[in-house]
Amino acid sequence: MRSIIHTAAFYSVYFAPRGRERLLFLGEEISQRHLSFEDRLIGIIGDAGSGKSSLIKGMFPGLELVNDDEGLNPHKVMQMQMQIQNHFEGLKETSTFHLDMRFQTAFTQMHEIVTFVRNAIENGRRVIIEHFDILYPALKINAEIMIGIGEEILVTRPGVFGPLPKDISDLVHTSLKYRKMVHTAEDIATMILEREYNINHSWRNSDVRRGFVLVFDEKPDIDLAKLEARIRELIDMHLDVAYYDEDHIQIGDFEPVKCNGPRIHLKNTNEIEYFRLLNNYTYDRLNNTYSLVGLISSENQGDDDLNRPSII
Repeated sequence: MRSIIHTAAFYSVYFAPRGRERLLFLGEEISQRHLSFEDRLIGIIGDAGSGKSSLIKGMFPGLELVNDDEGLNPHKVMQMQMQIQNHFEGLKETSTFHLDMRFQTAFTQMHEIVTFVRNAIENGRRVIIEHFDILYPALKINAEIMIGIGEEILVTRPGVFGPLPKDISDLVHTSLKYRKMVHTAEDIATMILEREYNINHSWRNSDVRRGFVLVFDEKPDIDLAKLEARIRELIDMHLDVAYYDEDHIQIGDFEPVKCNGPRIHLKNTNEIEYFRLLNNYTYDRLNNTYSLVGLISSENQGDDDLNRPSII
C-alpha cells in the first residue's frame, strides 16, 4: 500500500488483488485503516467484474447486498424499492443501506433515489453506493470516503476541491483492462505449470504493478525463457476465456482451470499486450523465497519500479 499526494488530493493506493479471499481480506484492512463510524455516505466506483462486491463484503461483514456476483437478491430488491419509494420505510430498523446505481436506475426514478439518500444521511444512516459517479451529478453531495477499483484500489477522503467521483472514475475505468490482462496471463501460466511441469500449486500469489508474482519456497527447476515462450504461444492462439463456475474458468478447449477470481478476465487471450517474464527468479533473503514475476509491459519499461502506483 502507498499513500501519496496527487493533484492536491490525498490518496491511499493498494494493488487490486484478483481472488475473492484476497479482496475480502483487503476490504477488511481498508475498513480498519480508513473507515470512521461517523461516515454516512460511502461511494464505490468501478466497472463490472472489478471485484466491488467482494471488497464491500470485506469492509462490511454481514451487509446484505441488493445484488452481487451470485446474482440478484429478490427479497433485498423488494425491500430496497419500498424503502426508496416510502423514504423512511424500515429506517428505524436499518442503519446501513446498499445501492447499486446501475441496477437501481433501471426501475427507480433518479429523484426518488436522491430524496432517499438525502433523508437517510440526514437521519444518521449510512449509505454505501456502488457506481457513485452516476448518482453524484443529481445528489450534489460528495462522499465522505470514496473507493475506486481498477488496476489498483484508490481510497480517498474528498475535500472542498475534490476529488470528484468523475476523477476517480476516469482513473479506475481506464486501468481495469490491465488487471484483467494480468489475471488472464497468470491463469495461463499456472495452468502450464500444473499440467506441463507437474507443479501443483506449490506457490503463493502476490502482486506487482501490472504484473503477477508466484512465490516459491524452493527455486523451481524451470527454464524461464521456455516457459515465457509457451505462455506467449497460448496467448497468440486467440483462445476464448469464459467464466465456468465460481471456482473455475474455461480457456479455449482446455479442461476448466481453477481460479478464485473467475469474473476478472478478458474475453480472449488476444487482448493481452506485451506479456513477458522477468528473466530471473527474484530471491527474497529475508523470507528465503523465490518469486516468478510475469508482467504486462513493454520491453523498454524498467523492472525497478514494479511497486510504483500508476496514479503517479
